[in-house]
Amino acid sequence: MKIDILTIFPDFFAGPLNFGIVRRARETGLVEISIHDLRAFTKDKHRTVDDRPFGGGEGMVLKPEPIFECLESLGNIAAREERLGRYADRKSAKQSVILLSAQGRRLDQSLAAELSALDQMVLICGRYEGVDERISEYLADREVSIGDYVLSGGELGAAVIVDTVVRLIPGAVGNQNSTRQESFTESVAEVARENGDAPSSTCVSGGLLDYPHYTRPADFRGMVVPEVLVNGNHDQIRNWRRKTALAKTLRNRPDLLDRVALTSEDKKLLAQIKGEN
Repeated sequence: MKIDILTIFPDFFAGPLNFGIVRRARETGLVEISIHDLRAFTKDKHRTVDDRPFGGGEGMVLKPEPIFECLESLGNIAAREERLGRYADRKSAKQSVILLSAQGRRLDQSLAAELSALDQMVLICGRYEGVDERISEYLADREVSIGDYVLSGGELGAAVIVDTVVRLIPGAVGNQNSTRQESFTESVAEVARENGDAPSSTCVSGGLLDYPHYTRPADFRGMVVPEVLVNGNHDQIRNWRRKTALAKTLRNRPDLLDRVALTSEDKKLLAQIKGEN
């Protein structure tokens, strides 16, 4: 995958892109990430990238010229009309130009998986009070937000998207099955079975929050690992993990329960959990 990031703070990415999975994916050639300084595409001696908006208002807005010219300098990006109109199924598209925006679609695991299938992704980092609306109307084919809050700029959001997407590229994570059994990953077991590489039946969260994890020592300062996890009974382990995942989801993110296809067994476990509370 090729990732291009358009920003007025290129040095920001020296940290986030040089650690962990993203660094290894770059070193092994799974992903190529290029940072483009929007100030290099300005025409005045002050390298001005922002201006006051027409009609007045507080703050400054990023100008269209540097962003358009920076994207055009990449040379291989299809026109927006082609990126939006060429594919009957949006998920089959191989390029996307994404504007980081508080008004965009909220990033979730489903969108991350969709983006990980791209050949090229361009991330435009907004700043100040936003960007000229013509960026959204005529240049970007998506707007994405990483959450319902306001950041100073899109750089943090771009780093989050890069990390979320890169780890889903086959080969980026040592055990790729681990990316199929995490919180928010739906229909994991079904997809894995179709691909012939199903993860352990004791390790699937299937769209819920993840179940609790424990490691050695089994007794740490009097805090003991649940007996069920060390007795070797996989059916009991699977049942315990599903029940604790349901309990954590009910407690912290009950909205997820409306999005997950719950089995009759899940519903019985939920009833037990509610009865215990």
